[in-house]
Amino acid sequence: MGAWQLPEGIDELTNNQALIFESLRRQLLDLYADKGFGLVIPPMVEHVNSLLLTSDAIDEKTFKLLDPISGKMLGVHADITPQIARIDAKRDSDSVEKYCYINSILKTKADDFYTSRSPIQAGAELYGSNEMNADVEVIELMLESLRLLSIDPIVLSLGNVAIFDALITQEDISIQAIIQLRAIFSRRSTPDLSAFLNKNALKNADLFARLIKLEGGSDILSKALTIFSHLDQAKVAIEDLIAIDKQLNAKGIEAIFDISELQVHEYHTGIVFSAYNENYSKALAQGGRYNGIGKSFGKSRAATGFSFDLKFLSQSHF
Repeated sequence: MGAWQLPEGIDELTNNQALIFESLRRQLLDLYADKGFGLVIPPMVEHVNSLLLTSDAIDEKTFKLLDPISGKMLGVHADITPQIARIDAKRDSDSVEKYCYINSILKTKADDFYTSRSPIQAGAELYGSNEMNADVEVIELMLESLRLLSIDPIVLSLGNVAIFDALITQEDISIQAIIQLRAIFSRRSTPDLSAFLNKNALKNADLFARLIKLEGGSDILSKALTIFSHLDQAKVAIEDLIAIDKQLNAKGIEAIFDISELQVHEYHTGIVFSAYNENYSKALAQGGRYNGIGKSFGKSRAATGFSFDLKFLSQSHF
């Protein structure tokens, strides 16, 4: 292997690629500044416990190393959101705070969202508001970001992880089984779900089987409301989707619904959203609500935001 060869999954931008990326980065930062989102540049390395929070997905994708100075375990950031939670907690503000970033991150392996192990994560996050209009604001900004990147048309998909969580709370199964079940729903694999349900006796087996198939237009919401009417947590989650659908429609934004959608990181607590385009095989941008994410830093706050791989999407111009 030549000394010039990069490790598998690690890439770079050169010449026109780099120039186009930089032009788009500046345009995005100008857009976020105009919308009141302040720029933050988190460090590449932090104490590992600050980066992982409660996410197994982040844990397994985080490069870890021993600090020769302190002797403590450090991690290279694989996701910016935990760092924003720390920054927001350190600020100790009770008002609404808005943050944006465009940072290189590093992963031990690629996943369903980031194809590369060395993406450049761009995103915006809003802390301190549990109101639906905060979610609408970041969804609008996500869509505007993609349009700035000349991606059109965009299909917006909405879900709510609280429905899945409502079913899980009624089950007496191991953490490992929950992780396995989450992975099945993330892949939307009905054969794998059937095999899982055959091996594990779940109280809500029928509801899990119905949940994984619930996707479509806004009419699917009334169907979901009927199916889960006896579960208060799930019912509230579906009513939230109905409410946000109305707010988005009022702004001329139409969405489809994937009621069972779960995202890569487990810290999401409510409404989640993804953006798609027919020319790409996976979500281009995604986000959602992650209330209480700063709890481990001593400041539990409502939060919502989105992110995408700017390095990957900037290459659509070639």
